[in-house]
Amino acid sequence: MTTASNLIGREWVAIPGDALVSRSPAEPGRVVYSCAPKVEHVGQAVEAARRALPAWSALPREKRFAVLRRFALISKANAPAMGSLIADEVGKVLWESTGEAQLLAGKVEITLDPAREGGLHRVEDLELALSPTRTGACHFKPHGVMAVLGPFNFPAHLPNGHIVPALAMGNTVVFKPSDKAPAVGELLVRWFDRAIREELAGVPGNFDGVINLVQGKADVASALVAHDGIDAIAFTGSWPVARQIIRANLDRPGRLLALELGGSNAAVVMPDADMKLAAIEVVRSAFATTGQRCTCTRRLIVHEEIAGRLIALVAKIASNLIMGHPRATHPVFAGPMINEDARERVFAFQLAAGGAGAEIVVPSVPIEQPGGGWYLCPGVMRVDRFSTLAIDEGAPGGGAFDAGGDIEIFGPLLRVATVRSLDEAIEQTNATRYGLAGAIFTRDQASATRFVRQARAGCINVNNGTAGASSKLPFGGLGLSGNHRPAGSFALDYCAYPVASMVEAGTSAMPSEGMLWDDRWQMG
Repeated sequence: MTTASNLIGREWVAIPGDALVSRSPAEPGRVVYSCAPKVEHVGQAVEAARRALPAWSALPREKRFAVLRRFALISKANAPAMGSLIADEVGKVLWESTGEAQLLAGKVEITLDPAREGGLHRVEDLELALSPTRTGACHFKPHGVMAVLGPFNFPAHLPNGHIVPALAMGNTVVFKPSDKAPAVGELLVRWFDRAIREELAGVPGNFDGVINLVQGKADVASALVAHDGIDAIAFTGSWPVARQIIRANLDRPGRLLALELGGSNAAVVMPDADMKLAAIEVVRSAFATTGQRCTCTRRLIVHEEIAGRLIALVAKIASNLIMGHPRATHPVFAGPMINEDARERVFAFQLAAGGAGAEIVVPSVPIEQPGGGWYLCPGVMRVDRFSTLAIDEGAPGGGAFDAGGDIEIFGPLLRVATVRSLDEAIEQTNATRYGLAGAIFTRDQASATRFVRQARAGCINVNNGTAGASSKLPFGGLGLSGNHRPAGSFALDYCAYPVASMVEAGTSAMPSEGMLWDDRWQMG
C-alpha cells in the first residue's frame, strides 16, 4: 500500500501517523495500516462532494454507468489483491476473502441489470396519459451527497453495495470505512477514483469530488453523520451505533437513513427435516466468518422429538470445524475474531450464561496459534427459551435462565432451545426485537409456507441456513435490524426519490366552482 491517505476532491491527502492502527487478527503484532485521521477532512470532503454533484448528476446516466462498468473491470482484474488484503486485515480465510473481492464486479452487473428481476426497472422514468391534453410523468432524482459508513466483516462488499447504486443514480459519495478495515476501504476507493479519472478524461465538468474517502474512528463518523451538507446516510453496522445516527438526525426528517443492522437470527428444525441437511446448514450459518456475519444463526430452535439427535450432531460438527490461519495451506473453515475485545465478549457471555443455568454443550475456548491471533473454538449451549429479556434481567418469576433473544453475540456461539410445536417454534423465532434473518428446515410445504408468512424477518429461508444472501434479492431487516430500506437488488430504491409531474398541453382552463372569470379581465 502507498502512504495512508484520504481522498478529498480528486486529491489524495496523506495522513501518516499511528492514531488509527489496523493489525492482523491472525498476527496481532503485524501492522497492516496506520494513519492519523483528521476530523476537519469531513467538512472538506462533503464540500468537494457537493461541488461535484451538479456535473455528476447531470451526466447522461449511460456515462455514469460506463464509469461503474470500468470500475467492475478494474475490481475483477485485481480481485486477488483485494482478497489478500481482506484476509490480512480482518482475518477472513483466503477462500472467503477472495470470494468477497469477486462480488464487487458482480454488484455492478446486478445494479445495472434492466431485466424485470433487476433493480433498474423500479427507478425507470415513466409517462402516462391523464386526460386528452394532460400527461403524467415520474422521474427519479438523486438525494445529493450520500455518506456511506462501512463495517469490518464485509469491508469491501457491503460498502460497495451502497456506493455503486448511489453513484448510478447520480449521488456523490463520502465514504468512511470501518476503523478496523481502513486499508480495504482505501483500496476500494482508489479503484473508484481510477475508474472516474479514466472514463471521464476530457469530459467537461467538475468531477473532482464524485467519491471521497475519510478515515477515522467514532469522532469522524459522528462529524460525518451530523454534517449539514449530507443528504443521505447508508450505514451498515450495529443497532447501538445506528441509534446514535438516528439521534444525530432527529431534526433532519428529510435526510434519508438506510440502516442495515445486526440480527438475533433463528433456525427452526422440525421432526420431518432432513437431519444431515439441517445440521450442516445450521453449523455453517452459525459459525461462518467466525460468527461475524449479521445473518449468522444465533439461535437454534429444535422440535423436542429430534432435539437429542440434532443437538448431538450439531455439537459433533462444530467440534470438528477447522479454525486456523487465513493463509493456511490446508483447508480452514474460519479464521480469528477481529480483535481481542470481540473474543472476550464471547467468553463473557458464555460464562454468564453458564452461571445462570445454561448447559454448555461445546465450550468456546481460546485456540493457540503460532504468531498469536484471536482464535477460539465455536461454542454451543442449551437454554430453556428465548425472550426479549437481557441476560442480567433474569427469567420471569425468577425461574430458569432466559437466553436473551435481543442479545446479539457477534461471534461463534450458538444458543439452542427446544419446542413442542410449530406454533411454539414461530413464537420463539419472534421472541426478539431484531428481524433480519430466519430459516426453517422441514419437508412439509404447509409448515414452510406458514413460517415464511409469520416469522418476523426480512430474509426467511426454507431448508437453507440463515447466513449468506443473494445480491439478486433484497437484503435487509426490520425492528433492531433495519428501517425497511433493504439493500441487495433493492439498493437503487433508496438512492433516488421519485418526482411526480403533470404536464398540460392544452390552452383552455376551466374556472373551478366558486371562481369567477371574465375574458375582458385579461384585456389591456
